[in-house]
Amino acid sequence: MTATQSSNEAFEREPVSLTERITADGSSRWPVEPGRYRLVVARACPWANRSVIVRRLLGLEPVLSMGIAGPLHDERSWRFHLDPDNRDPVLGVEYLGEAYRKADPGYDGGVTVPAVVEIASGKVATNGFQQLTLDLSTQWTAYHRDGAPDLYPEEHRAEIDEINQAVYEDVNNGVYKCGFAKGQASYDHAYRALFDRLDALSERLATRRFLVGDTITEADVRLWVTLVRFDAVYHGHFKCNRQKLAEMPVLWAYSRDLFQTPGFGDTIDFEQIKQHYYGVHTDINPSGIVPLGPDLRGWLTPHGREALGGRPFGNGTPPGPPPEAERVPPIS
Repeated sequence: MTATQSSNEAFEREPVSLTERITADGSSRWPVEPGRYRLVVARACPWANRSVIVRRLLGLEPVLSMGIAGPLHDERSWRFHLDPDNRDPVLGVEYLGEAYRKADPGYDGGVTVPAVVEIASGKVATNGFQQLTLDLSTQWTAYHRDGAPDLYPEEHRAEIDEINQAVYEDVNNGVYKCGFAKGQASYDHAYRALFDRLDALSERLATRRFLVGDTITEADVRLWVTLVRFDAVYHGHFKCNRQKLAEMPVLWAYSRDLFQTPGFGDTIDFEQIKQHYYGVHTDINPSGIVPLGPDLRGWLTPHGREALGGRPFGNGTPPGPPPEAERVPPIS
């Protein structure tokens, strides 16, 4: 997703615009169908990262292809500058905005990732990032891999939804509220809300391996995509600097546990994350200099969270390795 805001002192994320759903029961004009759609993401973006992880865990790679926009974009939108000829090889577009305007020729809203594009028409079907991953879990079940985990178990949905809402307000979007605040009071409020929530989450996770139940759920996916970016960009670039993640023992161990779980760390490209935040947000970082740190080797150190029990995939199994074209550079 691209960070856009109102003219107010406090950061307010503009709502996404193309929020139709892709459904299995024919209740929308976009039916679930293998090979019909392409999921467009960017490695840099936490909101897109959620869909990459869920797609991996559920094994949807054979039925839902993935296009990867590069970390840099301009006023024309996310662009495919890492692909041959600077175009997505399936959609044939240079800028994601082209697919938005095919869906709506007069479109003037934010061009965000993730976006699901109908391949034949080249039109964005949805950019509803909050619903997308839930629909991958509940609408695409006919195409889940054998052993796919249940990331949105019915008996825990109310609890997952409650946690997700709090995490979204104070953590996922909270770091942006800090980074893009236009006044001290707004920044102070967002900063306190962020670290109050992180403290509460740390207390919750001190005695349980995962946020809800004893398995990985949608709640863990949504929290983790912010935590994994915390020290690389949010601590310094967004002034979220009370502590680094590596200085918060419970959350650091929890984050390493998931990083070392298939489907999580193998979706992360720290270099692209840094290139995006430090290279695109010129109002915050006008020099465009991308920092060399932090040292990433800590992500591979033992976390000890197995002692809390829990079954990461429930009755399921880990996903296999990602497709060759979707692999990220290993930490060395």
